[in-house]
This record gives sequence, C-alpha cells and structure tokens, in this order.
Amino acid sequence: MTSTSPTTPPTPSATDAECLALTRNLRRRGVAVLSVFGLMWAVAAASGTGSATDVAPLGIEVAALLITAVAIYLGYRKDAAPSPRMVDLPANWARGVGIVNTVELAAIFAVIAASNAAGRPEVIPAGIALVVGLHFFPLARLYDQWQYRWTASLLTVVAVAGFVLVAAGVATETVRIVVGLGSAVVLWASSYHLALRG
Repeated sequence: MTSTSPTTPPTPSATDAECLALTRNLRRRGVAVLSVFGLMWAVAAASGTGSATDVAPLGIEVAALLITAVAIYLGYRKDAAPSPRMVDLPANWARGVGIVNTVELAAIFAVIAASNAAGRPEVIPAGIALVVGLHFFPLARLYDQWQYRWTASLLTVVAVAGFVLVAAGVATETVRIVVGLGSAVVLWASSYHLALRG
C-alpha cells in the first residue's frame, strides 16, 4: 500500500492503519457509487414499462430503492468484515481516476449528441452502457479492484445485447428495459461484492 488519502499522491511512508482506512473508504465509496448508479439504470428501465401511474414502473422503482439501500447499509455498517487485503494503488492513481471519469462523461455526451443528430435515439441506452462498461477496465487497475474487470465485461455484454436488439428492430421501450435492468443488475452485483467481500 502506498497512499495516504484519496486526494493526495501515493507516498511510501503510509502506515498500515492509513492503508487500512483508505481501503475501507474506497470500498465504501465504491459500494455507494455502484449501487446508486444501479438505481439510476433501474429507474431508466422502469420508464420503458409504462406511465408513471402504472404498477410495473412503480414496482421496479421500489425494488430498486430497497436493493440500493441494503447495499449501502451493508457497505457502511460498523461491524462489516475488513477487506481481505489492502489496496496497492499505482502512482498518481487519483489523477488517473479523474481523467478516466472525465473521458467517460465526455463520451456519454458524445453518444447522446451523435445518436440524436443521426435520428437514432434508441441506441442511446446501449451506447451509454458501453461507455460505462469500458471505463471500468482502467478503473480496475487504478483502484486495485480487479473485480471491476468483470463489471466492465458484463456491462459490455449488456451493451452489445442492446445494440443487437436495436438492429433487430425491437421497440425502443424494450431496449431501454433490457439495457437498464441488465446494467442495474451488474452494478448492484458489483456493489454487493464490495460490501460483503471487499
């Protein structure tokens, strides 16, 4: 372990206690971010199941809220088991994370703009899922969380499935449901893995 805080460059003088605290903080942050974005994908999926007054979207949203709340509780509970290992962060990891997230955000806006300009808004969910999935590949190394490679791979599979559905002429709402729920499940699974296993 070579870093003392999530905002400063790594230093070789970090103590075991500092490394343990950073590992715990990164784990908790990962649980919160993954589960909340899972919730957002589920809400997007729910919007494809009917109007806001229908039972189906409301049921999906309530279930999504519960799944997210439980993940956050498990990740932040005081009696959580310590991570099985301390993270070993590369040099300038925080700067790298910032760059990756900035590129991801720019790529999402580009996907939305290009899809709308081409008159193909139905590809937006799959395009965004692909961008989000790909950005987890470098994050796996930067956060020293190699399980993020599975997150990246599975989100990429969800995105490809979305593109296939679009190419097959499936209804836009169905594509949104499949990509939204698929992405939500992948992100929640990653969140629960962090919360329970570190």
